[in-house]
Amino acid sequence: MRISVLDIGSNTVRLAVCDVGDGIPLPVHTAKWKLRLSEHVDSDGCLGDIATERLVKALSAATAMAGQWDAPEPLAFATAVVRDAPDRMDVLRAVHSRTGLRLRVLPGEAEARLTFLGARRWMGWRSGPLALFDIGGGSLEVAFGRGRTPEFAASLPLGANRLTNEFFDTADPPTPDHMSALRRKVRHQLRDVSARIRWEHPHTAVATSRTFQQLARLCGAAPGRHGPFIERVLRRRDLRCSIDRLATLPADERSGLPGISDPRARQSLAGAIVGHTAMKLSGVKTLMICPWALREGILLRYLEDGADWWADLEQHDDLKRGGLDGVPRERVRPETRPLRVAAHPSPS
Repeated sequence: MRISVLDIGSNTVRLAVCDVGDGIPLPVHTAKWKLRLSEHVDSDGCLGDIATERLVKALSAATAMAGQWDAPEPLAFATAVVRDAPDRMDVLRAVHSRTGLRLRVLPGEAEARLTFLGARRWMGWRSGPLALFDIGGGSLEVAFGRGRTPEFAASLPLGANRLTNEFFDTADPPTPDHMSALRRKVRHQLRDVSARIRWEHPHTAVATSRTFQQLARLCGAAPGRHGPFIERVLRRRDLRCSIDRLATLPADERSGLPGISDPRARQSLAGAIVGHTAMKLSGVKTLMICPWALREGILLRYLEDGADWWADLEQHDDLKRGGLDGVPRERVRPETRPLRVAAHPSPS
């Protein structure tokens, strides 16, 4: 069986075409389009016509590429960059009318739960009670669980790009006062979530997302070319030193550091501060870097619950009320809908 998934993030649109054997998605082709949608957001938060046009073209190309690899229509989803846009309905309608794709916009908590599912499957049961951290461009997802799905999941407006625009937009490199103000906001937002993680005392803490992968590489982890099965860790003390290193450089020079890509150089400092603060407040000294995340979680959930689950995954209350075509639809809360448990589930 062949399946494809299409991920629309703040910086990149990514396509993954996978073969499925024994319930495990194995990639056969991947592609990405660097749109940097977050850079096109207006002062009022709208994506606008230019960003929408770029998105439509990328999704058309991705859908055609999936077809070239004999995959059906991709499971297409967007996260905070579309979720938080006041004109999201205009964007969704444009995508649907011009590409035929019904673009799902995941609620933040559902994003955290699906990412946890992907991480749990990769890490396996030996990881025990598991805490998850994922830094995106617009939000930070945190989850904890002892089983296949999390007992606790949260999404906070602490994305690396969002905070860069809010705190580091006037000085490059930022001043100590700007950095202190960012830390205060992160501590305030994380107060309750981090207390829950400390109370749960996880056996293993994992990090997903390109932000954490690049920060781990900056702190000495093996490069991506060594493959996904190399153990990679991010230590809190090393990340603290890297914050000082990043803070001394203007954004356009950070891409010269190990692991820091040019598209993410500007937001790397904010991402590092969020990651370090989350680790410190949660009592986590070491994060395991996990290559499976939200895309894999969606693929696994689709394989286990089928097309009905995906069809029911509506995006926003306004979309649920009217739909892309104006027809009212039943409200479904995917974050509370239980997973079907196989007779002999395998965590890896």
